[in-house]
Amino acid sequence: MSYEEKGKWIYLLVILGTYGAYVAVILSRTRGVPLAEVAYVSPMLWSIGVSIVLSIVGRIVVEIAKPSESYKIDVRDRDINRFGEYVGGTVLGVAMVVPFGLVMLETDYFWIANAIYAAFVVSALTSTCLKLVAYRRGL
Repeated sequence: MSYEEKGKWIYLLVILGTYGAYVAVILSRTRGVPLAEVAYVSPMLWSIGVSIVLSIVGRIVVEIAKPSESYKIDVRDRDINRFGEYVGGTVLGVAMVVPFGLVMLETDYFWIANAIYAAFVVSALTSTCLKLVAYRRGL
């Protein structure tokens, strides 16, 4: 498995874990409080920060445990990355229609912020999954 592919697997696991933890924290705070009134800013920022740190540390740990043969990015890696980012960007553009609609409807900031965060997560998941499929099956 190449260095880039290992990085994609780590990123996928980190995205799923941190977003899942964020949703769990938010839902655990809803006892007797409407969802739109839950304090979400701090958990969201922590989730984003932790995901960045875990991605970096995860890559380092995996490379120490099982080093890759090559760290060079070849043409195939570039093509796979470009394809995944192109599709991920398209998904992000389409998904951002939801927060835009929420702004137009003047909904609470909670819903707008969470729709934006969810759009980024869906985009990252789509992009990463497509890249992993491309590594296994080719473009």
